[in-house]
Amino acid sequence: MVTRALDAPPPSRGRQRARPGGAGASIGLGIAVAYLSLIVLIPLAALAWSAIGGGWSAFWTAVSSPEAVAALRLTFEVSAAAVAINAVMGTVVAWVLVRDSFRGRWAVDVLLDLPFALPTIVAGLTLLSLYGVDGPFGVNIAYTRIGIVMALIFVTLPFSVRAVQPVLAALDRDMEDAAATLGAGPFTVFRKVILPNLVPAVLSGIGLSFSRAIGEFGAVVLIAGNLPFKTETASVYIFGQIENDNSAAAAAASLVLLLASLVLLVVFGLIESRVTRHAR
Repeated sequence: MVTRALDAPPPSRGRQRARPGGAGASIGLGIAVAYLSLIVLIPLAALAWSAIGGGWSAFWTAVSSPEAVAALRLTFEVSAAAVAINAVMGTVVAWVLVRDSFRGRWAVDVLLDLPFALPTIVAGLTLLSLYGVDGPFGVNIAYTRIGIVMALIFVTLPFSVRAVQPVLAALDRDMEDAAATLGAGPFTVFRKVILPNLVPAVLSGIGLSFSRAIGEFGAVVLIAGNLPFKTETASVYIFGQIENDNSAAAAAASLVLLLASLVLLVVFGLIESRVTRHAR
């Protein structure tokens, strides 16, 4: 009898507590998935269906036409140039904002977010007014690749700066002081101590900037013009196809940009995570 009593399970003391947030988390997850499906997934699925609804042969014919290929190639080239410049200059600007103290720093910090709030077509109009045929500086970059690159630099600079700025502000200055105490010069400290910590943030800014640049329309439509095989970017080409009632070709080119953005974000995300893991 004593053995049976010891082997018996302890008496129940009431119902077990439910895991905190179980039902609430499920409801929240359902709302988030439904919202993302409505805003993101369903429109993207509709775009993909419009692009390949006529069959893969029609899709390939649309994206492999000489004008489409030229527009896509130009888009990737100017986007790469703008992002490369901002990867360097954005890091410099972030460094100045974090490490230097000067009058009006808060104003510069606020102005960096202007491309987020300003309609991008205003940026194109401003560049056209300053560096167009009748510009006050006597420099004409209208309807050139240089003009497109400048427009893309304007709209993507905040991504590069804002990605690096918080990481740079959070860096431990004691490591830099220790390296300097051991005889390392400023360049060596930057290359050996600071730069490895900034690489993931720089890569994140590159991925976001490139994804934004290849789909930019407002900032480039005025300064690029609509010159096929010369200054026609993919977004302008898509707009032209819509105006010509060729929605299938527009959807096909849009799907290429979408897939390119997705691949770039995934690749840069994997590189960023690997660099971060090695840095640790």
